[in-house]
Amino acid sequence: MATEKKPAVKKPAAKKPAAKKPVAKKPAVKKPAAKKPAAKKPAAKKPAVKKPAAKKPAAKKPNIGGTTAKTAAKKPLIKTSDKPAKTTMPKEVLDPNIKFRNLFDAYAKNKLPFAQGYIISSFFSELNAYSVYEVVSYAGVKEIYPSSEGLQFVCGGKKLYILVEHDTYEKKFIEPVSRSRSDGEQIPKRFSELETFIARNQYRIMVAKEPNELTGSFTVLKPTSINFSVVFYQLDDVYKSIGAFFVESLNRQRKVPEADAKKASQLIVQTIEKTMSFKGEYA
Repeated sequence: MATEKKPAVKKPAAKKPAAKKPVAKKPAVKKPAAKKPAAKKPAAKKPAVKKPAAKKPAAKKPNIGGTTAKTAAKKPLIKTSDKPAKTTMPKEVLDPNIKFRNLFDAYAKNKLPFAQGYIISSFFSELNAYSVYEVVSYAGVKEIYPSSEGLQFVCGGKKLYILVEHDTYEKKFIEPVSRSRSDGEQIPKRFSELETFIARNQYRIMVAKEPNELTGSFTVLKPTSINFSVVFYQLDDVYKSIGAFFVESLNRQRKVPEADAKKASQLIVQTIEKTMSFKGEYA
């Protein structure tokens, strides 16, 4: 008889290894980024304290006669002012060897005397010896500036006229103040207001007895051709210097004999010293 077949026992299927679930990755903990060191701001520089310059010891004056040197008194500080500083005369013009200078050169070089001075200007004829001299004294100048005609002085002064007529002058009998005389031959004086000196060659040198007053301001004309304009410094021998100047000019430039030029010059200087010195209102 046929044997019964036992049902085959099914072997349990081999279990497949369970699929591994991917391990959930833990989020990486971010390390805090290293902080960059903050840029340092440059420290504000403190203004350098200037050390006071070391004072040089004042030169000691020699102890004369065994006396002890006293400390110099401190001068008060000079306060600034809105007014312009007065121009002072440079020291070199006080050199006793410098008696006078060309007026316009002295102005250009800032060597004009502002306190007081004398200006001599000439107005010569180029055809003959006819001449006019003007002597101006001035003091207390406030301002000097150039103009289209010459130099303008803002101050008061006096002007003395001197006239030289040659022997053949045809209008010698007409008053110098008259308009009948040609331009350049007139002065604001009459014969009665003039001291007259006649030279050996019949030249007439006439000097005003009194100067004309100049108030407020006046202009010194710029010389042309053979003319001049000079300024004399107020030195101790200023009148002697003016006298020597006139002797030279009258004799060499205007042909007045030397002996007569000296006499005429003496009259001019005496008049200037008497009527135009810096005494009284100019002192």
